[in-house]
Order: sequence, then C-alpha cells, then structure tokens
Amino acid sequence: PQESIPEFGQNQPLQRAGQPVELADVYVLLASDNASYITGQVYGITGGAPIN
Repeated sequence: PQESIPEFGQNQPLQRAGQPVELADVYVLLASDNASYITGQVYGITGGAPIN
C-alpha cells in the first residue's frame, strides 16, 4: 500500500524509497547507443537493499 512506502524507505541504506525517474534513467541508458557494448547484465536498482 502507498502508506507503507515511507516506512520501506527508512529501512534502506539510502534512507528513502527510489523515485520513478531514478529507474527511468537506467532504462534510458540501456535503450541508448551508449549501451551498445553492454550485454547479458542484470542491474539491481535497489538503493543498497542487499547491504542490509
């Protein structure tokens, strides 16, 4: 639920939930010619959650 987003963010190393534009920047990069040499990668856009 929407009301749980601030609580979720407090448990992240960055102390906030990610914003849609932060995800979009990665998608734009991967769709661009700048990513022409990137293959077979998995990008975890997690705000550092695996550190916990």
